[in-house]
Amino acid sequence: MRLLFDHGTPAPLRKALTAHSVATAHEMGWDQLDNGSLLAAAEAHFDAVVTTDKNLQYQQNLSGCRLAVVILPTTAWPVIRAHQSEVLEVLETLQPGDCVEVIFRQPNSADS
Repeated sequence: MRLLFDHGTPAPLRKALTAHSVATAHEMGWDQLDNGSLLAAAEAHFDAVVTTDKNLQYQQNLSGCRLAVVILPTTAWPVIRAHQSEVLEVLETLQPGDCVEVIFRQPNSADS
């Protein structure tokens, strides 16, 4: 899957997504685009956008969009790093046009 990380998505996450092709908005020269323009540009080149912007799904009309959107709950790399498996699980089931908010499971107190 071809993934675009928006400017808030921690770039180190790409190391966990080796089965996917990952680029950042900065690498594409799109880091100054507003959300609507970024989504339009991404739709021509990517299968999904990974973002930390929880309001994106409410601010943009995603109906009819073939681009999938994955929303991470935080920009904090240490937190995301601890939950990379949940991100991978979402990507495995992602379909064109999906908008999915990743929910990080809390560790089971018995596991601690």
